[in-house]
Amino acid sequence: MLDLQGYGPRLIEGAGVTIQLAVLSLILAIILGLLTATAKMSRNWFLRRTATVYTTLIRGVPDLVLMMLLFFGGQIGVNAISDMLYYSYEIDLYINFNAFAAGVLTIGFIFGAYMGETFRGAFMAVDNGQIEAGKAYGMSSGLVFRRIRFPQMMRHALPGLSNNWMVLLKTTALVSVIGLTDMVRVAAEASRATHEPFTFLIPVAVVYLLIASVSEWIFARLQKRYDIGFGGQ
Repeated sequence: MLDLQGYGPRLIEGAGVTIQLAVLSLILAIILGLLTATAKMSRNWFLRRTATVYTTLIRGVPDLVLMMLLFFGGQIGVNAISDMLYYSYEIDLYINFNAFAAGVLTIGFIFGAYMGETFRGAFMAVDNGQIEAGKAYGMSSGLVFRRIRFPQMMRHALPGLSNNWMVLLKTTALVSVIGLTDMVRVAAEASRATHEPFTFLIPVAVVYLLIASVSEWIFARLQKRYDIGFGGQ
């Protein structure tokens, strides 16, 4: 029987933090990815240039360095705004840039760039002839997007989305370095205290594997759904 020596509840709580962190980061990354893809395909040069700088920056700087820059830089930025409000308007406001928010913002910001490339490729893979056909039938731009472009874009985007999600999930383990008490941090503390690293790190690996397996099943179901009409069952 596995003896977690009283660390079981904290590991379960840390697993909950990891799942929340991953899901919220994914939502933010998808939103940023759609905006980035739209900006890159825009005719506006400023939007295209901004999106290119964003994706280039993310590709060139290690995730851990970005996470620490945003965590410490974010608190400094918030403090500067708070000082400005106090000296200019006598508004005494203190905002703590906590580790969870920093983790979500950082991971979402990083993977928003990768999602942007995934969505851009998927949008470009949609046959323009079908979009023109929708317009010829009198569909509005919104209806064409909802009924034709988005479902077909998702069919092409899902493999990339799945890969990005798996990498994002593993990246959540990095947040322990900025003080967030996720399951990796709890396992590391327990390992140091008991000198039994395998007792705590193997269950953490199993939890990650379990989440990844469930995710693969969900993405497979989604792919099957969006493949209907294109040779899918």
